[in-house]
Amino acid sequence: MTYLLDAGTATTAGTSGWVTIAMLGVMLVVFYFFLYRPQKKQEKTVNEMRSSLQVGDEITTTGGIIGKIISMKDETVMIETGAERTKIRILRSAVRNIDVKAEDAE
Repeated sequence: MTYLLDAGTATTAGTSGWVTIAMLGVMLVVFYFFLYRPQKKQEKTVNEMRSSLQVGDEITTTGGIIGKIISMKDETVMIETGAERTKIRILRSAVRNIDVKAEDAE
């Protein structure tokens, strides 16, 4: 059995393929601008915040512990928290935000 395609059907099939490729390209661009790019921007600001930590800053950890930085090493931070001045060593990556900068507290 032989199927014959007229010229109109072949052109429509070829155009349909290009439209599909163009739609995939548009979806990739949308994905980049609405998901990937904002996430990278947020990671950059968080890394800048964590690298700007100083002794005397009051911070909140990802676990909800609030304390004041009393010493720092490469990847760890020693904080003092509570009325009993309990000392806790945490990872620098566990710092969620800086509540009060050391310069502002003085």
